[in-house]
Amino acid sequence: MPRRLTAPVFILSSVRTGSTLLRAILGGHSELHAPHETHLGDITVRFESRQVATSMERLGHTERELRFLLWDALLAGELARSGKRQLVNKSPNDVFIRDEIVACWPDARFIFLLRHPSAILRSWRNARPYYSPEDLVADIVRYCEAVEEARGELDGPTVRYEDLIADPAGTVRGLCDFLGVAFEEEMLDYGKAGTDSFAPGLGDWTEKIRTGRIQPDLLVPDPPPPPLKDVCAAWGYPLA
Repeated sequence: MPRRLTAPVFILSSVRTGSTLLRAILGGHSELHAPHETHLGDITVRFESRQVATSMERLGHTERELRFLLWDALLAGELARSGKRQLVNKSPNDVFIRDEIVACWPDARFIFLLRHPSAILRSWRNARPYYSPEDLVADIVRYCEAVEEARGELDGPTVRYEDLIADPAGTVRGLCDFLGVAFEEEMLDYGKAGTDSFAPGLGDWTEKIRTGRIQPDLLVPDPPPPPLKDVCAAWGYPLA
């Protein structure tokens, strides 16, 4: 069925890669709307009875297609309320439903955000101190491998968190070129738009992101544990 939303943009990344920072910067553009995490993968449609299943089948609808219509209506409505022209969506779990996203919006565009896997692990450990060391590493391996698979399947620019904070203007300018909008210096001062969207469960909400300023990462990543060495090598990060 026809979609209301045209060419939505999805940031595909692991957890703890700076995706909240990137979406806040992009959302500061006068033509780009980047809401807090929408968790599309957890929005489902289920036929509760045999009768409704039969009814919808006769109308040509499946649970999957109605789920897509719901996604489309949700994001199209959000974009309309913003008064802007393009929507940028980010939820780390989107990388696990990328096939569904493409099926829903064949014209979807993608930005890939990378960060040194050891730095991701360190940040995830701080965010989930109650996880076992094995579970922490397994989580990051799962996300990073999915991101790498997505990079092989889909087109789109790759951005490194390290470049975003070291050269924000140059990095964001390149993304603006990809999105077909003019770079606006005000995007980098993302705190001007407010910090109300930084909340638990909706992406990063720590004190650092709430300052509203891009800040350097002064910590040197640790050597990666063995399960992360392959993705470090694939992404061009040092192993020691």
